Amino acid sequence: MKVNEDRTCPFVPNFLLGVAGGIQYLKLKKASKDPLNQQADTLRRILEYAKDSDYGKEHHFAEILASASPAELFAQYQANVKPSEYEDFRPYVEKMKNGKSDVLFQGRPLLYATTSGATGEPKWIPISEAYLNNIYGKMNKVWLFNFIKNRPKVYSGSIVSVVGKQIEGYTPDGTIYGSVSGFTQARCPGFVKKLYASPSEIFNIEDYTARNYAIMRMGIERNVTLCVAANPSTMVEMQNQVDKWYDEYVKDIENGTMSDKVTIPEDIRQAVRPYLKPNPERAAELRELKAKYGRVLPKHFWPNLQILTTWKCGNTQIYLKKLEGCYPEDMLHQEFAYFSSECRAGLVLDDTLDTVLFPHFHYYEFKEAEEFDNPDAPFIQLADLVPGKQYCPFVTTFSGLYRYNMNDIVEASAPKFGATPCIHMVQKVNGIVTITGEKLYEGQFIDAVEKAKKETGLNLNYYVGYANLEESRYDWYFEFEDSNVSQEQADEFGAKVDEILKNTNMEYKAKRDSFRLHDQKVFRLEQHSFTSFKAEIINASGQDASRFKPNVLSQKEQYHKVIEHYVIA
Repeated sequence: MKVNEDRTCPFVPNFLLGVAGGIQYLKLKKASKDPLNQQADTLRRILEYAKDSDYGKEHHFAEILASASPAELFAQYQANVKPSEYEDFRPYVEKMKNGKSDVLFQGRPLLYATTSGATGEPKWIPISEAYLNNIYGKMNKVWLFNFIKNRPKVYSGSIVSVVGKQIEGYTPDGTIYGSVSGFTQARCPGFVKKLYASPSEIFNIEDYTARNYAIMRMGIERNVTLCVAANPSTMVEMQNQVDKWYDEYVKDIENGTMSDKVTIPEDIRQAVRPYLKPNPERAAELRELKAKYGRVLPKHFWPNLQILTTWKCGNTQIYLKKLEGCYPEDMLHQEFAYFSSECRAGLVLDDTLDTVLFPHFHYYEFKEAEEFDNPDAPFIQLADLVPGKQYCPFVTTFSGLYRYNMNDIVEASAPKFGATPCIHMVQKVNGIVTITGEKLYEGQFIDAVEKAKKETGLNLNYYVGYANLEESRYDWYFEFEDSNVSQEQADEFGAKVDEILKNTNMEYKAKRDSFRLHDQKVFRLEQHSFTSFKAEIINASGQDASRFKPNVLSQKEQYHKVIEHYVIA
C-alpha cells in the first residue's frame, strides 16, 4: 500500500478500545461530578492501602481513617503528614530497593521509574501494582480511546511512539528500574502492539544516535497515523535525523536492511529483522519526495498523520516553533498532559491545553503560587481551585508519595470537566531563578529571546541560560541558525535580551542598574548542540530520554558544566 492512500476506520482497535476505554471514560466522568467527596474517598483508599506499611504506621494512617467527614479527614491528614520532597522518601526507598516489604505501601514495587534529582542523585520512584494497574492500565485505555474520539482513523496506519528504555538495570533485590512508558509499551495488548512501526527492543539501543536512526528508519517507511513523543524537542531531533540520514534510510528501505553505519547490538538487530523486508516501491516514493521538495518533512512522508501528541505547555515553545509548517495541516497536535515520573496526573481529551485530572486515583492539594514559600499558607482542595489562578500542586498517590511537592506551577482552567477543575502546566518552580533577589522567570527569558530574534533578524536553533552565582551574572548560550554569526553579533543579541528583560522585570532592572547583577556573558554554541548536550546528560544520569525536559533558565550546576562542552572557542 502506498503511504498517500487513505484507509477506512479500523474496526478491531476501534471496537476493542472503544469498549475498554469507554467504560473507564464513563467512570472518570462519574468521579468528576463530585470532586470534594470523590477526593475524600480516594484519600481513604490510598491510606487504607498503606496503613500497615512502615510509613503508614509512623504517620498514623489508621487514626486518620477514623475521621468522620471529608473536612476532618483532610485536616487530620495535614496534621500528621507534612508536605514532602523526594529526599524525605529516599530512606524508605533505599529499604525497598534492598528487599524490605511494606515500607511505603503494602508489598513491594513492581518497578522503579528513575528521573533526575535535585541533589545530583537520581530519584527512584516506586511503582506499585495498584498504581500501574490504575494509571497505566485503566487510564491508558481512556487515552487510547480518546484518540479515536478525536480522529476516528487514528489507528488506520502505524504508530511511532518514542519511549525510554524499559529496563535500565536491577536494584539489589532484583526489581527492575527504567522507563514506565517503555515498560508498559512492551506489555501492551497484542492488537495495539501490531500497530507500532518498530519493536520495543529498539529502545534498548544504548547509542543515542543509533536509537534515533532505528526509530526513524522504521517510521519513515510506514503510513504513520499516530505519533507520540512527550517532548517536542524529540520530534525536532527526529527531523534532524531525517535530514542527515535520508538517503541511507531510502537505501535501507529498498533493500530491507538496517544500516551498519550505526552501532546496534546483534540481538536487537535480530529482533528488528522480522520488521524489515525489501520495499522498493516505498523507496521510489521517498526518492520522488526528495526530488520534489528538497527537504522532506513529516507532512510529506506522513501525509495521513492524524494525531501528534507532545507537551505544548511550559518552556516547550522554543521547540514548537521549529515544528511549525512541518506537519499535515489537518492533523491534531494534542497536548501530552500534565505528566511526570512521579505522577501521571491526568489526560488531555481535546484540542485544548487542559489536563483532566484523575480524582478517583490521586489525591491533590494545592498552594497558591504566590504563597508557595509561605509555610503558613493554607492548602486548597481540588474542588476549590479558581480558574485563571496559579497554584503549586502536591500529590498523594497509590505508589507511596504522600503530600509530594511537584515543584511546578500550574494554572486552573475553565471550563471544568464535570464539576472538577482542569489544570495546565505553566513552569517549574525552579524556573524562577534568582541570584540577588531579581526573581527572573523562565517565561520572561523565553519571551525576551523571542522578541530579540524578531528585532535583530537572528534566528536560533537552541538557547539556554544559567545563573552564575559566583560571578553574580547570567551566562547565556545561543546556537544561531547561521553558524557564521560572530561573537560581536552574539554579544549584541545578548544585550538586546538584557534590555528587554529590564523593561519586563523591574527587580531585574533594579539589580542590573545597581550593579548587584553584573553584565551577562554570551557564549555561541556549536551546531546541533542540544542533541549532544541531551545525549551526554542522559548517558551520565540514565534518565528517560523521552521525558528529558531541562529548563531553559536554570541554576543546575551540573547542566551548566555540560553545556560548556559545546561552546565555540
